[in-house]
Amino acid sequence: MGERVVVVGADATGMSAASQARRMKDASALEIVVFERGGFASFSACGIPYWVGGRVREREALIARTPEQHRARGIDLRMQTEVTAIDLDDSRVRVRPPDAGAETWVAYDHLVIATGARPIRPPLPGMDAAGVHGVQTLDDGRELLETLEWVTGRRAVVVGAGYIGVEMAEALVRRGFDVTVVDRGAEPMSTLDPDMGAVVRKAMCGMGIEIVGNTEVSAIRTGPDGRVAAVVTDTMEYPADVVVLGIGVRPETRLAEAAGLPLGEHAGLCTDLAMRVRGYENIWAGGDCVEVLDLVSGRLRHMPLGTHANKHGQVIGTGIGGGYASFPGVVGTAVSKVCDLEVGRTGVREKDARAAGLQYVTVTIESTSRSSYYPGATPITVKMLAERHSGRLLGVQIVGREGAGKRIDVAAVALTAGMTVEQMTALDLGYAPPFSPVWDPVLVAARKAVTAVRLRG
Repeated sequence: MGERVVVVGADATGMSAASQARRMKDASALEIVVFERGGFASFSACGIPYWVGGRVREREALIARTPEQHRARGIDLRMQTEVTAIDLDDSRVRVRPPDAGAETWVAYDHLVIATGARPIRPPLPGMDAAGVHGVQTLDDGRELLETLEWVTGRRAVVVGAGYIGVEMAEALVRRGFDVTVVDRGAEPMSTLDPDMGAVVRKAMCGMGIEIVGNTEVSAIRTGPDGRVAAVVTDTMEYPADVVVLGIGVRPETRLAEAAGLPLGEHAGLCTDLAMRVRGYENIWAGGDCVEVLDLVSGRLRHMPLGTHANKHGQVIGTGIGGGYASFPGVVGTAVSKVCDLEVGRTGVREKDARAAGLQYVTVTIESTSRSSYYPGATPITVKMLAERHSGRLLGVQIVGREGAGKRIDVAAVALTAGMTVEQMTALDLGYAPPFSPVWDPVLVAARKAVTAVRLRG
């Protein structure tokens, strides 16, 4: 009889791990059982704002593989089945079936924890009122769409101005709503430095989106029908026919914590390079429920992104299948958009550099997406951080329109390679007037950073 793998969670990490393990070992050598408490597996949560906004027409387009397709590949995927406890001593999990019948214990040889993250939902009055929506699962997206289709008013408030918040602001604008974004930070996109966040705010305001910063939400006021009527802050009320929460997420590690597994500073599971939970040879974890090493600052971070989750799953599945793979860490690369504005960032912000004890210089440049004389050229702002003495690249932030966002990948590669800003100036990037000025904006920033390092280093 072969070994049994139990996977908790059937999205990016869980199903990538299960699929990779199955590629390496057949059913006679490895039994794979996956438990998913929700109604969908292998779906793109990142695509939900675009489905809500109408750019993606069908929910099914966000589903990479159906449960039936996974089962046909020899994976025992059990939907709407929740794991309620982990028994480390006896290597087993307690399972609640879909019909809420008697719970049973299932033994494992390998356990994969892929429980993801849960949206932050502050315990404020009215937060559970009808018309207040989180956006984490396909069911969440469906419920929000139903509200948008029948609600008669056209006023929407988004609470939180991070990635989900600004993407949902775009979706609601596309649906014809008047949108207000309320955020506790001074500027939107707290993953950027405030001066770059100000560029984002200016552009969003130009699109007709109202941005309210430095503001804490204290309650959701409801009307006589029990539905949301307004978002209440310390100083004002913002009328709302629908409210979308984009406050962020926390690692979903309550199950792991109850079992006594090690958590880090950000409440995510701690793993080694092979994605084994520290101290446990047969327990693995990945995705939004773990902490990862920041290769720039040397610190552990919680970085809930689908790119990492899928890579974690590949590493875990390879290890379970008898091979070896590793996940060395991240440089913190992410891109987002709101309407036609593109935002990219990688590496550390100024406050991250200070927290890590790094001495640094910063430069900010204005350039264009194409040669200035070529039709359609639009402005791009690039901010770059470099280590003061060595000139090592520490971080890049880019805000612009068409062609801005994916330029961040050049900086991400340079960070991963440990390049200095001087080395970056020699990068042989593609050039033609429809795509870039002769000096790409990232290289213009690198040249300016070289000067700053020489002057202040």
